Amino acid sequence: MTIRVDIRKTLRAGQRTFQLDAQFESANKRVVIYGASGAGKSQMLKAVAGLSRPDSGVIELDGRRLYDSGAGIDVPAQGRRVGYLFQDYALFPHLTVRQNIGFGLQRGWFNPAPRGEPEAVRYWLEAFGLADVAHQRPGELSGGQRQRVALARAIVCEPAALLLDEPFAALDPALRVRMRSELDALQRRLDIPLLLITHDPEDAATFGGHVLTMADGRVAGEGAR
Repeated sequence: MTIRVDIRKTLRAGQRTFQLDAQFESANKRVVIYGASGAGKSQMLKAVAGLSRPDSGVIELDGRRLYDSGAGIDVPAQGRRVGYLFQDYALFPHLTVRQNIGFGLQRGWFNPAPRGEPEAVRYWLEAFGLADVAHQRPGELSGGQRQRVALARAIVCEPAALLLDEPFAALDPALRVRMRSELDALQRRLDIPLLLITHDPEDAATFGGHVLTMADGRVAGEGAR
């Protein structure tokens, strides 16, 4: 993966303002952005995914210009070919496991059928050990199962890169260790480029092919430790 981010955005909440001024480049298949909560990591990742629009700048992924304020380019999120894993997983509570996974393949806002699924959905149900709970809803699942569903939904559309927003923060410590190991093995097996943001040094140690530290809205330097 080659990625270049050079963006600026002013965020306001009441009387408070936050300046995101993030620049970095990497050619590594594993990029970790490490920093404390409030450093601007999630805002930067949402901009890469097309879920938040910067005020100005450039975002490139594997030679594709996804955003360029000067050239008037702003590829919609659906056209960026990235899989996004939200910190809270953002599963649809009214949909079953198979429907949540299949939602990534749908056009428009129509819910996938409750029974039957494309071959890709069936494959990831089996690969993630979710076939037995395919008919259940997120509220009936464990934390690890919910994370697997969210990962399957992000991967099912064969993205060019996987963007992970604090993927283990919602898990208890023991489950965090196991799921970190599972994701590490999955990424190596699929050979899918990964951009992960975290405040946990263990995440940086596990996934840090290229580790960058972020603070006060800026990428401050190399290395998390």
